[in-house]
Amino acid sequence: MSDRAFRSLESLEKSASTARVLNLLQVARDYRLTPDWVDRPLFRTPELNACLLLKHRLRRNEYDIFRVPRQVATKIVVPIDRWDLKTGGRYVFVGQINYERTMAQVFGVTADHPDFIVLGMIDRLPSLDPFLLRERLSRAGLNPAPCYFQISDADLQDMLDFVKLEISPLVHLSLRRSSVGPRSIEGLALKILSNAPGDESDALRSALNLRADQYQECVFCWRGLLYYKWVMVSVLKRVAGVLDSIRLIKPIGPLDMISREYIVRSRKVLRTQIARTCLDVQNTLQIYDLAYADLTKQGNPAEFKGFLLAAPSLFMRLGEQLGAIQHIVSFSSYRFGAKAAPPGSEELMDILMDFEVSLRIRDVDAV
Repeated sequence: MSDRAFRSLESLEKSASTARVLNLLQVARDYRLTPDWVDRPLFRTPELNACLLLKHRLRRNEYDIFRVPRQVATKIVVPIDRWDLKTGGRYVFVGQINYERTMAQVFGVTADHPDFIVLGMIDRLPSLDPFLLRERLSRAGLNPAPCYFQISDADLQDMLDFVKLEISPLVHLSLRRSSVGPRSIEGLALKILSNAPGDESDALRSALNLRADQYQECVFCWRGLLYYKWVMVSVLKRVAGVLDSIRLIKPIGPLDMISREYIVRSRKVLRTQIARTCLDVQNTLQIYDLAYADLTKQGNPAEFKGFLLAAPSLFMRLGEQLGAIQHIVSFSSYRFGAKAAPPGSEELMDILMDFEVSLRIRDVDAV
């Protein structure tokens, strides 16, 4: 489908969050001349390997595109002109009606094609965060180049202050100086977030007592845990308001006894599930905090290094949980906000049911 009225792709590139958009076009621009990008693509189909993937909140007029009701879908957007995003793009939703036929006609990708299977995996993820995505693909035996698992520029800027505060104790330890300037801290923060090499990185590798072949993997895991901590801080600031909106929202129109009972029950269940999920995430992140404290306060790198090397096993659960909470926070703000029209009873039940399902532990190994 063609969409020239699609919200400016140029604007989307600049403001996109890591969890919502996977900008393969930017990856292609930055890495197309590197052997890794050529030899280890995320998608084998050139058009797909230079598209934008979005976790898109469906509008009411888009619900009938799918046979099964859903609130969020994965949108594949292929720019009309890669070098002029203002021209818009063609798009298709993963799993929409006639999806298989559309993919075969437009991209030559049939249901047994590897790209079709990868898109199905991505669609089942609650977000596009790179740590969750890489771990999901790895469990399926897929190993795309590292350039596909970056944090977006928009999130990098927002994360920087948080990460500088987080790593300050380690900068002092790794550079072995009693007084470390803000440039040293910011420089290392940027290198951790962007995975760029440098002298500070060598000092960090020495402080962690890591071999060169271990270092890149550990930094990736550390970046993931810092990302999840930053996301959790943002989520906790908004979750109380979301719980209130779920509790207070009233549907318009007739409401039979069964619907009323379901809405009352679902509100209670969601409040409990959201609070429990937030606590579970905090408890998992506390394991990281303890290992990090052992390094920075006791000068013992062994536990922290071991934790980082084992960290990918945590990404699936953390990513699923935080992705579900982010979805609930984002969609509640959009649909239950002050300027939004009140939902009807059927729509409200659909939304509450979607929230409940998103909080359930998924079978992440299912293909």
